[in-house]
Amino acid sequence: MSFTIARTVDEALAALTAGATPIAGGTDLVVGARHGKAALPANLVAIDRLDELKAVVETKEGVSIGALVSHHAIETHPLLASAYCALADGSALVGSPATRHVGTLGGNIMNASPAMDTGAPLTVMGAEVELRSTRGNRRMPIEQLWTGPGRTSAEPGELCVAIHLPKPGPKANSAYVRLEYRRAMEIAVVGAAAFVALADDGTIAALRVGLTAVAPTILTCNLVEQIGRPVAAAAEHAAQMAMEQCTPISDVRASVGYRRHTVGVMARRAVEAAARRAAGEKIAIPVNRAVGIGAAS
Repeated sequence: MSFTIARTVDEALAALTAGATPIAGGTDLVVGARHGKAALPANLVAIDRLDELKAVVETKEGVSIGALVSHHAIETHPLLASAYCALADGSALVGSPATRHVGTLGGNIMNASPAMDTGAPLTVMGAEVELRSTRGNRRMPIEQLWTGPGRTSAEPGELCVAIHLPKPGPKANSAYVRLEYRRAMEIAVVGAAAFVALADDGTIAALRVGLTAVAPTILTCNLVEQIGRPVAAAAEHAAQMAMEQCTPISDVRASVGYRRHTVGVMARRAVEAAARRAAGEKIAIPVNRAVGIGAAS
């Protein structure tokens, strides 16, 4: 086994080209190995010292989040926790405080779990992922990154370097909620994110919903047919859509029927919370704790 510490992105890319696997926080890789899910890769390159990938940069188009930005940094960042609330909601629910301090956004999305808490928020907000290799850079809509549980469309030698989010626009915001059995070190049983933009009369101007843990990848839907409808009606429609379009499985954590029912509940609550934020109401991060969704304290 070889272990390399990259001091620059170019050094990391060279190691990846030679067959190494990147590691930053290691919260998925190490835990998976300990649980026997997969052996540790034979060659690792540590990328946790690449400071250029740890920045949150506001741009004319929106915001760019470095792949090594931690979940704790996201949930407490003034811009992200006010204009990109769903992502802050999701990051605030990842693992434990220790996990959130070392776990990174890039690691979370490249792990490609359909139960990840940042995936649905990123899709509903129109995120793009930036991949870099020795051959150059490319960007793609983030939903095109995930091809199945634990699988991505990234090519060998490509490193996730940033996630780009567009400005939400006026009277627009988002929320992410999940069903959970306990308040720490939990994986979403089901979850839902919503992006809502409101017209001047308070009706829906834009609505997108993303679903967690009910399909092989994050499931998203752009509900353009709800434009012009009241928020309450759109929220109920989103709940029905979620129940109809999801393809959950039964496992030790929940049955198909339970997941199908509760994902509808989560979708409705996500739309309602996002609409309240879009109207100017302050709901603390994360929504689950602020409005009492999920496990009791």
